[in-house]
Amino acid sequence: MFHTPNLITPHRRSNGQDHPLPQISAHNRLSAMTAPLIDPFQRAISYLRVSVTDRCDFRCVYCMSENMSFLPKKELLTLEELDRMCSAFIDMGVEKLRITGGEPLVRRGIMTFFNTMTRHLESGALQELTLTTNGSQLERFAGDLFAAGVRRVNISLDTLDDQKFADITRWGRLPQVLRGVDAAQKAGMRVKINVVALKGFNEDELFDLVEWCAGRDMDLTFIEVMPMGDIGNEDRLDQYWPLKDLRARLAERYTLKELAERTGGPARYVALEETGQKIGFITPLTHNFCESCNRVRLTCTGELYMCLGQEDMADLRPALRNHLGDDTALQTHIREAITRKPKGHDFDYARQSVDGRVSRHMSHTGG
Repeated sequence: MFHTPNLITPHRRSNGQDHPLPQISAHNRLSAMTAPLIDPFQRAISYLRVSVTDRCDFRCVYCMSENMSFLPKKELLTLEELDRMCSAFIDMGVEKLRITGGEPLVRRGIMTFFNTMTRHLESGALQELTLTTNGSQLERFAGDLFAAGVRRVNISLDTLDDQKFADITRWGRLPQVLRGVDAAQKAGMRVKINVVALKGFNEDELFDLVEWCAGRDMDLTFIEVMPMGDIGNEDRLDQYWPLKDLRARLAERYTLKELAERTGGPARYVALEETGQKIGFITPLTHNFCESCNRVRLTCTGELYMCLGQEDMADLRPALRNHLGDDTALQTHIREAITRKPKGHDFDYARQSVDGRVSRHMSHTGG
């Protein structure tokens, strides 16, 4: 456990509420630069999810509109800037780094970035470097990722049916992803499959997905669809399959044993006694999982979102680009942003409407 001097003092906002802002004296500057990030609810921020691109080679119906307008490449952080940004967070106590997108492996030269992060694994400052991917490029990159220190990968896969996969991804091909799963396991990476639970789409594949993952010794996590971004004609209320209903169906066939495992993230886990596998449930809509949140999200343009389900963000790019060679301003901006991290999100489908919707697409924030 970290033991650091108290670097946060209350600041009175115009609404009369106390809100902490970092107060860093010259004397304590060095210790402040390396002190852990603590939010207003005494949660230590040790997990950073970094989107390295908003581009993707799929157009999943719950994630993107079919005709997406992507950011101009000049607005994206360079790979060198991503290195500097992530290194600043690692200096302040971030121990887990997850690379996301869009589809991160379509970013040109992305292995250069992974290879630069290896030094933080070797030093022990970074405990884990992981990846969330649609699997389309894993056949090409799995070996290089393992060599760079990636030991776990999350692969998004919502169906094992070729036609349904083509329909939900619009552009994707299932055999390509399955070859990626094979390549990741052959390289030595632990694979977890992420499935978005979609009513009327993959309800009939629940047991097929469970048995397929069990047969390949892969963990499995189900995710409730989230109200993010304008996806055209798709209605997320129609797509919404509460995981309490999914879990009840699992219990009809398997013995579910609650696991005390907590990663600081949103998933809650059970073990299926018949298969021995671990099943996760991410339920932002039926259960607010925010009480132990230890993460923040950085976009490919340098915007820091303190909560996936809130619009508030801090633009770190000016501090990064206006102070070359000195990360003091960048780290000060990061600390100020963490003082604005909310207690939780506002996603809610309870009233037969999509409440708490945020306007940005999931691909913008990072999956």
